[in-house]
Amino acid sequence: MDNFKDFVGLGIAGNFAMHLEQAGESEDFKDILTADEATPKGIFPFYISTLETNVGEFPLSSSLMELPDTDVNVQAEPEVALRCKMTYKDGKVESITPTHFGAYNDFSIRVAGAKKISHKKNWGKNSKGLSSKMIPLDSFTKGSNIDSWRIASFLKRDGMLMRYGEDAPITGYSYFHEKLLEWIKSQLNSQVDFGPLEPILDYFKLVGFPENIVISIGATRYTHYGETTFLQKGDEFYVVLYDNDIYCKNPIMNKVMSGDLDDSAICALVQVVK
Repeated sequence: MDNFKDFVGLGIAGNFAMHLEQAGESEDFKDILTADEATPKGIFPFYISTLETNVGEFPLSSSLMELPDTDVNVQAEPEVALRCKMTYKDGKVESITPTHFGAYNDFSIRVAGAKKISHKKNWGKNSKGLSSKMIPLDSFTKGSNIDSWRIASFLKRDGMLMRYGEDAPITGYSYFHEKLLEWIKSQLNSQVDFGPLEPILDYFKLVGFPENIVISIGATRYTHYGETTFLQKGDEFYVVLYDNDIYCKNPIMNKVMSGDLDDSAICALVQVVK
């Protein structure tokens, strides 16, 4: 993960139908106006190393997750992450080019009244998850190699493996392909300090317009188990991306149970909760 210490980490809120409602966070965005119900609510930072805020400490791990010291509920958020290159012109984001995709876990504190989304996202080292393996993209247009992949997630507790998030196609995100990239560009260039959102472009200016970013593109819907279950020490959490041209969901669950995840058609993030 050290090779990501020079990256900036951003997340997207509300890019998968009903997730915010399941997470109890829809009220946080009641004053955020969007083009329609499917439009994501905004972008938040989870890591900007040289920024002297709560997101300044490197949070990513591919094997561990450390719970906060305080007594709060923490929920997993299985997502897809894009590794991207950014360019700028006249102080604005000009282009965003995804080069790889991987499995991501946007672990989040569930607490009412947090002023900013980022306040619930980074509480120090090992508070986020990113797979050490990332899959090269041939493009990020319709028909590219990511389109056949799906995302699944599982929690193992006391030897029992349960589905935590719904098994879903990666193309099931509300905004995807060019539509997502155009929205990200517009949002970064226009988002202001309002409600739970922060002025990301101002942060970019402060840290010298970063070229390399990781963007988590939104948490998927929970199963009933996932919606009602918070993390405990000793849990093992799995976010598994898999090529649906090769595998379907029941064989993937069997491979998770057996620990057989070293496969070119699988990109897995496995973290032990401490």
